[in-house]
Amino acid sequence: MTEQRVVIGVDSSTQSTKALAVDIDTGAVLGEGRAPHTVSEGAGRESDPEQWWRAFEEAAVRTGWAERAAAVSIAGQQHGLVTLDAAGAPVRPALLWNDVRSAPQAAELRAELGPTELVHRTGSLPTAAFTATKWAWLRAHEPAAADLAAAVRLPHDFLTERLTGEAVTDRGDASGTGWWGPDGYDKDVLDRIGLDPALLPRVLAPGAPAGEVRPGTVLREGVLVAAGTGDNMAAALGLGLRPGQPVLSLGTSGTVYAVGRTRPVDPSGTVAGFADALGGWLPLACTLNCTLAVDRFAALLGRGREEVEDGGSAVVLPYLDGERTPDLPGASGLVHGLRHDTAPGQLLQAAYDGAAHALLTALDDVLRAGGEDPAGDEPLLLIGGGARGRAWQRTVLRLSGRAVRVPGARELVALGAAAQAAALLTGEPADAVARRWRTAEGPVLEPVPRDTDALERIGDTLRRAGALQGAPAGNR
Repeated sequence: MTEQRVVIGVDSSTQSTKALAVDIDTGAVLGEGRAPHTVSEGAGRESDPEQWWRAFEEAAVRTGWAERAAAVSIAGQQHGLVTLDAAGAPVRPALLWNDVRSAPQAAELRAELGPTELVHRTGSLPTAAFTATKWAWLRAHEPAAADLAAAVRLPHDFLTERLTGEAVTDRGDASGTGWWGPDGYDKDVLDRIGLDPALLPRVLAPGAPAGEVRPGTVLREGVLVAAGTGDNMAAALGLGLRPGQPVLSLGTSGTVYAVGRTRPVDPSGTVAGFADALGGWLPLACTLNCTLAVDRFAALLGRGREEVEDGGSAVVLPYLDGERTPDLPGASGLVHGLRHDTAPGQLLQAAYDGAAHALLTALDDVLRAGGEDPAGDEPLLLIGGGARGRAWQRTVLRLSGRAVRVPGARELVALGAAAQAAALLTGEPADAVARRWRTAEGPVLEPVPRDTDALERIGDTLRRAGALQGAPAGNR
């Protein structure tokens, strides 16, 4: 009898670590593990990287396969700034993607190099979410901590290095830093923010292993470790995504993306020109406020998240953590258009609409940026924690006008990491592994007419609320 081959894929996200033990041949999930993270509240959003490592080990053990897995890969939340001292210990808590304190540094970088030049160099117009602006903030506000840094890593880099001892990253996650482009690390950007490239990890070629599990971890010594990648790139792998297939991910953040045939360049900043974890591109638009913001409105209204009602004139801009798309880092939540007859369920539905608005209006731009025809009839793949919520499904159908497919597979980021690990053993591309596992299969919800009235009402409110939300005068 042939010995069963199993890999472990890991998703180290904002709120928790999830690990899946997956059969290489069938894609069957044989074990799951989970462990929570804590995130600071207040002005910033920070986490202790050491808790990520503890959560990784706990989640891996809980799969039941930690000592038997043949390979492992770790995907992680994008953009986070991890600073390590000479001994490899964190200098301070990591600055997370949704920490918007570096908005002034983002504005300075755009002013110094210019939007068009930055996008051509690094693929994206940096906002407060990007790692480059976080390092500039650290340099400005905590220079002693910046001086102590002997290494600068992304969250998935930190975990992979702790597991293998190798200072490496991949092109997908590196493309979200704001200091990497197709030709490698951008020396001019690094000089502008005062970061020595010697502090950065080596960028691996697509499909290359990161190394082997070193002694002293919960995993078997000598097991192959894949490069890992950012969470959005891993989800694209987990779906076995082909060019032109659009994805909407509903999580703490909201993202819409597609694998592109050409390198994306969008000086407006709406579309980030990320690389994928293979050899292509992943044009993407991202919002900071998605499922958690809508759930907060539900709690304020004293209603369950599915207790929505049609109708009404209310508009909600649920920008509770500032916002990235549109670029309004200083924004707050706004409610407009209330009447005596506005029902609580209508207000909750308006929060759903407001959270989905920027993503769905950016969908055509995302497809065009990757060289695809936005008029294509591919169903929109709906993934993430909100994807199985009926209110979310109805909102996306109504505002997109597209058919929507809800894949049956869960934990697609961890599945994408598992596909990366499996690819080390089978020699296949990681996305081909996922297609063999048939992870994207699921029911298709038929399209309904697009609710252009709601989209125009939200857009009009956003334009008129510009001064309140901190938009530059030219954007109002």
